[in-house]
Amino acid sequence: MKKQLIIALAISMGAFSFAQKKELRAVEKAIKSSDFAAAKAAATSAEGLLGAMDEKSKAKYYYLLGQALYANGKGSDADVASALENLTKAEGTYGAEITNLKQTISNGLLTKANTAYEKQDYSTASKYFEKSYRVKAKDTVYLYYAAATAVNVQEYDRALVLYDELKSLGYTGIQKQYFATNNETGEEEILDKATRDLYVKAKSHIKPGERMTESKKPEIVKNMALIYVSQGNDDKAIGALQEARAESPNDINLILSEANAHYKMGNIEKFQELLSKATELDPTNPELQYNLGVIAAESDHPVEAKAYYEKAIELDPTYVNAYINISALVLAREEPLITEMNGLGSSKKDDLRYDELREERQNLYREAVPFLSKALEIDTENLSAAKTLMNIYNILGESDKAKGLKAKVEALEGAQ
Repeated sequence: MKKQLIIALAISMGAFSFAQKKELRAVEKAIKSSDFAAAKAAATSAEGLLGAMDEKSKAKYYYLLGQALYANGKGSDADVASALENLTKAEGTYGAEITNLKQTISNGLLTKANTAYEKQDYSTASKYFEKSYRVKAKDTVYLYYAAATAVNVQEYDRALVLYDELKSLGYTGIQKQYFATNNETGEEEILDKATRDLYVKAKSHIKPGERMTESKKPEIVKNMALIYVSQGNDDKAIGALQEARAESPNDINLILSEANAHYKMGNIEKFQELLSKATELDPTNPELQYNLGVIAAESDHPVEAKAYYEKAIELDPTYVNAYINISALVLAREEPLITEMNGLGSSKKDDLRYDELREERQNLYREAVPFLSKALEIDTENLSAAKTLMNIYNILGESDKAKGLKAKVEALEGAQ
């Protein structure tokens, strides 16, 4: 009886093994015929036998299931993700085959990413670039592309996560670049080494060379900082901006971004210090001079403020806000005059003083007129300048000019 039992078990195990092989062959056959629906159905049937399979058969099952789900690139995004999970389980046995298949999957995802990018569908492109990276984590450049394209569509939270991952990986993006000059166009072209050498040998290109590309780290840190700024996360923004400036100390935009973050936090002294630094690096930038003027005015230094505004105008004669702000500085001097005028009595001495103050006030208006007129000349739809100028002409008794501006003000208000 004992011998018969052993024989019976042997026959039973042999039948089970045959069933496993039959189901796996069915999956394999369907894949070879590109009938992936049938392959997935056969894989589902074989799944019930998985618990009794040996390691080699299990590896084959996962490898075939991965192929069936990928379906030569026709599988859904969910199927492709599942395919990669199953392929990972078979890597020990089918290492070379899976490496090749993953490369194919990665290339397919890159094709989708590039197609979306060309259509300016940056959100989709970003996600496919990331998926391509996840297939082969060595290709960190695709993670960089994923972050950069996320920024294009203001998906800042996602971009921050990706940039942070790039930082933790120590990504720099530095690569060796091969180049040569095209004889026909006279322009330098970036080529892979083999192609460059071939072209140089064929004498269609000259002056071959190689160089290392610049690091992407400053850009990554800078973008992270600017995202924090846009989100109003000033503390993190300043920390990131300082890190970015350590990478690119003379980047004007970084200095200004940090200056603005300090300004929002009320750190006016630091704001002014950074603006001064930016002005040293870029002395011909009218915007920097204008901003320094604003700070000087807010700090109750009107003489310095006017000098900054005048410098901005010297650098850019069409800088409208500089003209308007100079007129504002001039008109601000009337407040103490009005206060004194309102405090005078009715004596002859007070009447004489009142006339002096009124003349002084009108002289301020006359001083402000050229700046407001120039602003309105440059920006003909500047309602604020038009209204202020109209009121000044009324006070000065220049009724014709005031009447002309009244019509302009009404037209501008009607257009709003």
